[in-house]
Amino acid sequence: MLKWYQLADVSSIESPTLLLYPERIRKNIQLLIDMVEGQCERLRPHVKTNKMVEVCKMMIEEGITQFKCSTIAEAEMLGLSGAGDVLLAYQPVATNISRWVKLIESYPNTHFSCLVDNTRSVEELSVYAEDKGIKISVYLDIDVGMGRTGTPFSEVPKLKKILSEKEMLILEGVHGYDGHISNPVLAIRQEESDLSYKILKKAYNYLQGQTKDELKMVLGGSPSFSFHRHRPDVVCSPGTFVFWDWGYRERIAEQPFEYAAVLMTRVISIISDTRICVDLGYKAVASDPPLPRVFFLDDKDLKVVLQSEEHLLLSVPDSSKYPIGRELYAVPTHICPTVNLYDKVNVIGEHCVIDSWEVIARKRKINI
Repeated sequence: MLKWYQLADVSSIESPTLLLYPERIRKNIQLLIDMVEGQCERLRPHVKTNKMVEVCKMMIEEGITQFKCSTIAEAEMLGLSGAGDVLLAYQPVATNISRWVKLIESYPNTHFSCLVDNTRSVEELSVYAEDKGIKISVYLDIDVGMGRTGTPFSEVPKLKKILSEKEMLILEGVHGYDGHISNPVLAIRQEESDLSYKILKKAYNYLQGQTKDELKMVLGGSPSFSFHRHRPDVVCSPGTFVFWDWGYRERIAEQPFEYAAVLMTRVISIISDTRICVDLGYKAVASDPPLPRVFFLDDKDLKVVLQSEEHLLLSVPDSSKYPIGRELYAVPTHICPTVNLYDKVNVIGEHCVIDSWEVIARKRKINI
């Protein structure tokens, strides 16, 4: 009997390849919604994980209307998907400002907003908005502990004053990303998540006290979602849940999402009695985590020894069990950048390839 991830016939499928399982993706989406008690307005999934129109439409079909993204191409993908509200978790600079405004103009049925965390970005966005006669919605990005982007609370009053002087810039809320939180110990992760919330809440309270408009608070990624989902004033932004991966399965064991994306690779060389080589180099699976980078579903005795651009060397108990051409199935440690390595993915149903989806937003530019 075939296991859920195995294909009945792989003879025409090239390797390495990324396989997606729509039934499991939809189950993960429904589980996410259940984890916020059906309140889809409290969800703003990050699409950097999937980068596909088809997956975004699945979320929209389940009632999710708000999304977060990292690139203008991802934002355009969401426009093409029919998303209602899109937050670019980045602040456009230089020529990307003109691209951003053109995107807003090109997809009038989608509401777009972006981040700002400094006075120069506020000034440049304002000048361009006034020149084009178009209002731009922004979120003030707050550093909640990661130290990557975002302003400290000490700068919030000054930024609020400058924003209030810009008629073409609309402040919609505050944003914080706590990507530094990933400790597998639940109690430690909760303490860290509580602190990131406290920092963002302080900024939110100050800004809300300065305006009659109702502001929003967008916070967190996957590891902190376990805690932010219980805070009714937080809009949560996990992304990996759609496909899940081995890294989060190991570190965030309390979140019950299922693997829905699997790599298929083949044995290409037998090195010795205890070593084989497969075609799963770091051009086929994300190289940002340390080795092993993949978890093999077929055989837990497979141990990663070495990886290069197109090759993955494995230690095995008995290489005679792994003939040339044998298929192996693996889950990446980090699925988000792994997806970004593929132009297209094979879509699986009933152990067969039923479709092919383009990873359209892996491009730096789609149309705009």
